[in-house]
Amino acid sequence: MRYIDFHTHAFTDALAERAMSVLSDKSGISPLTDGTVRDLRRVMAERDISAAVILPIATKPSQQTGINNWAAGVKEEGIICFGSVHPEAEDRAEEVQRIKALGLRGIKFHPEYQQFSPDDEGMFPVYEKMAELGLIAVFHGGWDPYGDGDVKAVPESFAVLAETFPELKIVAAHMGGLMLWEDSERYLAGKYPNLWFDTGVVARYLDDEAMLRLVKKQGAERVLFGSDCPWDDPLNEIALIERLPLSQYEKEKIFFRNAEELLGLN
Repeated sequence: MRYIDFHTHAFTDALAERAMSVLSDKSGISPLTDGTVRDLRRVMAERDISAAVILPIATKPSQQTGINNWAAGVKEEGIICFGSVHPEAEDRAEEVQRIKALGLRGIKFHPEYQQFSPDDEGMFPVYEKMAELGLIAVFHGGWDPYGDGDVKAVPESFAVLAETFPELKIVAAHMGGLMLWEDSERYLAGKYPNLWFDTGVVARYLDDEAMLRLVKKQGAERVLFGSDCPWDDPLNEIALIERLPLSQYEKEKIFFRNAEELLGLN
C-alpha cells in the first residue's frame, strides 16, 4: 500500500527544539520527531510513507513571510508544503498571491492559534483569492490540546465556507472537528463536494464505530489519510483505517489516491 500523509508539521532547525519543548509541555504529549524536516523524513522512511504534506502555522502577522519562504525552500521530492496567512496581517490577500508564486499547494489555518473564526467575513477576500488561484484551504477543526479558550473551528463554520465558496477546496482536519464528531456528522459529512476530512490524530480519540460511520457518510473519496505527526505516529491512523470494514479500493482512496487527485500529483 502507498501512503501520503496529508497532515504533518515541522519547523526550522533553529526553532524546532524550542517549539517541541513548549508544545509537549503544554499538551503532555511526547512528540514522535524532534520537529525538523530531517527527522520527519526518518519517520517517513520507517513507516513507508511516500510523501508528506507539511502544514506550517503563522501565529503572528510578522511570521507569515518568513514561514512561507522557509516552506518554499524545504519542499522537495516527497515533501509537499503549504503556506500560512495570518488573519491580522494587512497584506494577507497579497501573501496568498505570493504563496501561489512560491509553488506552495495551499494554506493552513489554525483558528485556535490565530484567534479567528473560519467564517469571519473579514477573511472572505482571502478565500476568494485562494479559490481563484486553485489553492487548498486546510483548517484545524475542533478542540486542540494545545489551545486555550472556546473552540473557534466548529463544523458549522466550515459548512458556511463550503456553501459560500463552492469553488474553494476545503480540508476540515481531524474528521471535521476533533471531539466534535457528532456536529461534523450533522453539518458536514456527505453534504459538500468541495470539502474533505483528514484523519489527523483521530486514532488517539475516536473509536472504530464512530470513525466508520463518519467515513461512510462522508464517502471514502473525500477522506484523506493524515497523522498530525509529530503529535501521533502515522502507524496509529494506518491501523485504524485498516481495521475498518472498507473495500481495498476505499482504503486506497483514503491512503493515497484522494491526496494525489487533490494535490494534482497524477
